Amino acid sequence: MSDKELFSFVPAKGDESEIISAPLYSYWKSVGRKFISSKLAIAMLVLLIALLLMSFIQPIFSGYTVINSGKIDDFSLRYNYPNFRDWFGTDATGQSLFDAVWAGAKTSISIAMLATLISTFIGVIVGAVWGLSKSIDKFMIEVYNVVNNVPQVLVLLVLSYAFGSGFWNLLFAMCVTSWVSIAYQIRVQVIMYRDREYNIASRTLGTKPATMIGKNILPYLISVIVTIISNQMPVFISLEVFLGFLGVGLPSDTPSLGRIIADYTDNITNHAYLFWIPVLILGLVTVSLYIVGQTLADASDPRTHQ
Repeated sequence: MSDKELFSFVPAKGDESEIISAPLYSYWKSVGRKFISSKLAIAMLVLLIALLLMSFIQPIFSGYTVINSGKIDDFSLRYNYPNFRDWFGTDATGQSLFDAVWAGAKTSISIAMLATLISTFIGVIVGAVWGLSKSIDKFMIEVYNVVNNVPQVLVLLVLSYAFGSGFWNLLFAMCVTSWVSIAYQIRVQVIMYRDREYNIASRTLGTKPATMIGKNILPYLISVIVTIISNQMPVFISLEVFLGFLGVGLPSDTPSLGRIIADYTDNITNHAYLFWIPVLILGLVTVSLYIVGQTLADASDPRTHQ
């Protein structure tokens, strides 16, 4: 058999040498695959979505208000245990605990979400500048040392009494110092990345600090930021509940999980469902937020991708 029959010449294709044989990598698809691989996280996400929908939609239809004397004369509606009509039962005035719990959860979750977003936004921006600028570092370290040694609960109590009760006053009190600890965490991460070879080369070429922060550093900190958010939301909900339990922070006519739990503390042994159902809803919200947030933080870390 001749060489021409055994072999055939293939024309050269210059474009093929530029094609990488490795599979294409998509960061967000990898995050999604990693997240949905956890069955517990998926279950908690479904639970969290259901809780959020109930908290933000149900109060619209119920029209619940804290002060409602419309049913106070109907003794048959008082202290009804959970049933098919009143799923969580009724209290001493005949009001539905189901309506009260979801109206309170709406307030508590709203404050926690806003406080988390505001604190994280300020903390990430300040922390990035703090870590990149050595001239600012000395001043901000002293600010951090002062703020970090003052208990946040004490700051909240002082500001709540100083500015009075109110949704926005409480939100301001929660955000006024909470961003400092977030900024410190971001500062530590930025210091780890700012002196790497590509950032040194970028500074040598005259890249602006804002561009370095936005393109060279923060994209590597997505998992850190998600972790901070997942930790902060349950903390802010717990702080609001604690202040509501003490009777400060929000006006008396504003429902919240903390105020509801405080109002029904006397029923912990007598008609215990009035106390334990709000506590159970609070626990479900905080636990689901934490598990979903931590799983998403792990999934957003490229080192966990295969």
